[in-house]
Amino acid sequence: MPGGALADFEHPLQMLVACHQRITAHSDMLLWLARHLHLHECDPEAQQVASFVLRFFDGAGRHHHEDEDENLFPALRAAVQGQNAERVALLVAQLMAEHREMEQAWDGFRDSLELIAHGERVLLRELEVDRFCKLCRTHMALEEANLIPLAGKLLGRDDLAAIGKAMAARRGVKWP
Repeated sequence: MPGGALADFEHPLQMLVACHQRITAHSDMLLWLARHLHLHECDPEAQQVASFVLRFFDGAGRHHHEDEDENLFPALRAAVQGQNAERVALLVAQLMAEHREMEQAWDGFRDSLELIAHGERVLLRELEVDRFCKLCRTHMALEEANLIPLAGKLLGRDDLAAIGKAMAARRGVKWP
């Protein structure tokens, strides 16, 4: 299920995958920025990239986790029955724990990014940035290999419509 095909609120699972692609792109920018600062300090390009990455992870990145934690995960838990319920519960618990771990890693250098965006000469700790990016990539791979296909099988049209509507509302978009 490619992330770009039919990625709109009517197709929330595809939207989540498309967001993964944007997370990857912004993670790459973040890694570039950490290296760039060692060579060029806080030049205008660094300021712009820091601002761009901040806006993304504070906005779309945060919404992405909320989409899953508040809408997708509860819908999955409600849709599954029998012996699979325990497996789904364990997968969801792992993914939610990873969300918290990524948020803590982000919080570890977020303030530095804000300073860089405002022209302060601050270095990012490459190990922290690298850890955050690796957490994101591992997490997204797990979701795409397990969660998204499972949701595609278990969730019905009404479930997906409700998730899409909640995602739109979270972003201030009126959706049918």
